[in-house]
Amino acid sequence: MEALVSSFIVLAMVPIIPFGLIYFIHYQVKRDKRAALKLAMDVTTLFLIFSVSALFNNVFGSTFGFYLILIILLVVGGLIGGAQTRLKGKVDGRKLLRVVWRLAFAGTGVAYVLLFLISFITYITAA
Repeated sequence: MEALVSSFIVLAMVPIIPFGLIYFIHYQVKRDKRAALKLAMDVTTLFLIFSVSALFNNVFGSTFGFYLILIILLVVGGLIGGAQTRLKGKVDGRKLLRVVWRLAFAGTGVAYVLLFLISFITYITAA
């Protein structure tokens, strides 16, 4: 169990590694670039969420990073669900989760780069 947790932590520190591995393996098996990209995005989102929350906590000296991401995801899900209800009269839960999860990938990807750069710059200037 400890090896599994350690592996997850290492992969969350550099989320491009699981993205590349999953994309490469899925593409080699199925020969479908689009499906490989979607699967790699979906799996990497989990690693990005934990990585961004850790970077947020490190940069801002808080313990609120994970909860902030969770609140943002819930608010975005509520907004998109409300829009779906207005447009179609009902909510397609599967489509809603997929959209929120893919938006989480985009948002946490950008946040990862920004927080990593901020953390790197503050580390260099502090030395």
